[in-house]
Amino acid sequence: MDIILVPGFWLDASSWSEVTPALVAAGHRVHPLTLPGLEAVDAPRAGIGLRDHIDTVVAKVDAIDGPVVLVGHSGGGAVIHGVVDARPDRVARAVYVDSGPLGEGAAINDSLPVEGDDVPLPPWDDFEEADLIDLDDGLRAMFRARAVPEPRLVTSDQQHLHDERRYDVPATVIACEFPSAVLAEWIEAGHPYVAELARIREVEYVDLPTGHWPQFTRPAELGAALLAAVDRRPR
Repeated sequence: MDIILVPGFWLDASSWSEVTPALVAAGHRVHPLTLPGLEAVDAPRAGIGLRDHIDTVVAKVDAIDGPVVLVGHSGGGAVIHGVVDARPDRVARAVYVDSGPLGEGAAINDSLPVEGDDVPLPPWDDFEEADLIDLDDGLRAMFRARAVPEPRLVTSDQQHLHDERRYDVPATVIACEFPSAVLAEWIEAGHPYVAELARIREVEYVDLPTGHWPQFTRPAELGAALLAAVDRRPR
C-alpha cells in the first residue's frame, strides 16, 4: 500500500523518520511530505493557504497508481480530510493522528500568535499540559531546533468541502491527548469539534496515551498503530 504521511504544524517530512521503519519493513511504500512553506525557516510563506497544502497532497495522490492511505497529524488532519473530499474514490483509509476531520467553514487554529506571514512555534507555556505529556526537555529542544514557522493562512483559512462521498471513506482516529472515550462523549453530546467526525460512516478508534506529538514521544507504538490501521479492511 502507498501511505502518504502529512505532518502537523511546524514540521516537515523528517518528523516521521522514527515512525516509518515498521511500515517499510512490512512492505508498504511510504511518502512523507513537506508541505509548501515548510521547506526551511527562510522559505517564503506569503499567500500559502490551506488549499495549497491540500492541493499538494492531491497531486501526490494523483501521481500514485492505485489506492492510498492518508495519515495526518494534528493540523495535517484537516489537510487529509480536504484530500479525501477531493479524491474519495482513491483513498482506502484516512488516519487521523491526534487530530480529526475539519468540517466546512472551520479553520484549523486561527488563535495562534502571528508574525507577518508566519506562525512560529509558540513558547511551551502556551500549550496545555496534556499537549506536552512525555515531551521531555531533550525532545522539546529537538522539536524547537527543527521547527519551521507555519504559513499564517494555513492556520486561519476556512475549510471548503464539496463531495459527501468523503463520509464513505473509512477512518481511524489515533487518540493521544484525548482518549477515545472522551471523543465518544463529545459525539454523543453533539459537540461541534467532532461534528464532521460523527458523520463518517466507519470509524475505528485506537488509544495511544501520550501528548500531542506521538511521532516523537512514542514513535514505535505509533508505527505499530499505523501498520494495524493500514492493514485493516473496511467492514
